Amino acid sequence: MIEELKKDVDKLTDQIIEWRRDFHKHPEVAFQEERTSSVIKQFLESLDIPVTITAKTGLRGILEGKSGGKTVALRADMDALPLKEEGDKPYISQNPEAAHCCGHDGHMAILMGAVQVLAARRAQLEGNVVLLFQPSEERIPGGAKPMVEEGAMEGVDAVFGLHLWAPLPTGKVGIVKGPMMAQPDDFTLVVKGRGGHGSMPQQTVDSILVASQIVVNVQSIVSRNIDPLKPGVVSFGTIEGGTIFNIIPAEVKLTGTVRSFDHEVKSLAKRRILEIAEGTAQTFGATVEFSYNDGYPPVVNDEDMVDFVLEVTKKTLGEESIAPIDPVMGGEDFAYFLQEAPGAFLFLGAGGDDFYPHHHPAFDVDEKALPLGTLLMASLALEFLKT
Repeated sequence: MIEELKKDVDKLTDQIIEWRRDFHKHPEVAFQEERTSSVIKQFLESLDIPVTITAKTGLRGILEGKSGGKTVALRADMDALPLKEEGDKPYISQNPEAAHCCGHDGHMAILMGAVQVLAARRAQLEGNVVLLFQPSEERIPGGAKPMVEEGAMEGVDAVFGLHLWAPLPTGKVGIVKGPMMAQPDDFTLVVKGRGGHGSMPQQTVDSILVASQIVVNVQSIVSRNIDPLKPGVVSFGTIEGGTIFNIIPAEVKLTGTVRSFDHEVKSLAKRRILEIAEGTAQTFGATVEFSYNDGYPPVVNDEDMVDFVLEVTKKTLGEESIAPIDPVMGGEDFAYFLQEAPGAFLFLGAGGDDFYPHHHPAFDVDEKALPLGTLLMASLALEFLKT
């Protein structure tokens, strides 16, 4: 069965690449994936797969096989990033305000390829395959949660997803048992001082100075408050304040992120950010306003499903394709699907040392990974339905 599947995927490789490049040229950001959704919907309907629209621009298709069997779900995210792409590739983004600089274009093409080879085996399917094309993975609160709330996971016995992963060499598969990706929270601090002329700082409460001290002091949370055996990240991403060189601004806004696998770590970091910010501000005569938003839950892979993925990967891509990896502090709302059914999320290498990192404006993937992803996703569905 695997050899026949490989031959079918090989024949489909050029089409998978063409799909990916088309999505890459026409990126759309969170909950604006109108064209993207329309293209995929037409494709699914051309294969006589019933489709429902969910979570605004998301899609849920169901490929029905033999009755009485299990149901497995396969997921691909659809949204692009809000940035301007760099480079001179022939399929560069035609939307100056968006770019597929994370790999979601490849995820959609991989799943479409898997759908096509699975649909050709419809009569042999030992159950049903639910197809989840999800909007807004990049932007919290994301598209997975509303899809779940609208019934996308009803009747699903297992769920699988993958992410093309530039840090791994092409064709390598990385997966972790248990917690694999972190909870990505975000926070905002607004430092309020007293503005004035840059030549007379004694008449001001310098919000830039206070904000700078807060940034430095908050770094002690990970090094001195969090258990060193438990992963945690606290990072600032933006600092905004001031209008001209000779005015000390009255207000500075800071935003940042907390990454954790553990609720206690998250709670500790949240509490200490506020304590440190308030204490630092008080020292200089300023005040702060603090807000904190919980991100996606951690991605926690089912251990038995990880064993299953490893077994199927060895069958399809070879034992040498398995690459041991550690959990990463990035976030993923695939976590919501895993709360509804046992399953696993995996990384498929699509790059290596010579490739730009994810979210870089010149990011691209090695397209040799695309047919490998299609083969793996289709195989996971077929093998699970036989269990």
